Amino acid sequence: MEENKKIGFSEDYSENSFWEKIKNFAKMAGAEVIGKALELYYTMQNPNTPTWAKTVIIGALGYFISPIDAIPDVTPIVGFTDDLGVLTAAIATVAMYITDEAKEKAKNKLEEWFGK
Repeated sequence: MEENKKIGFSEDYSENSFWEKIKNFAKMAGAEVIGKALELYYTMQNPNTPTWAKTVIIGALGYFISPIDAIPDVTPIVGFTDDLGVLTAAIATVAMYITDEAKEKAKNKLEEWFGK
């Protein structure tokens, strides 16, 4: 396998596409989904997060960003339940690397966007 070959939904991930998805769907997705995505994003930014954990995060955020979904995001009420499941599974997998700083950054960003 090529060293640089991306697998799964990782090819859908980029920092720009992450922020674009957040900007366009934050209110529809809700604070819980966006909060989990932000925690993962800020965990990935930490240079102490190991490569394998960053790979898990990129895959989960790639799924979140991808227009191809098990349940389309534009579907009212249930559109983001699959995204929430994928983000929750990724958080459970990399939980030991989610720092208080990452949680605080996510919380501050959520409060900025959604209020307290």
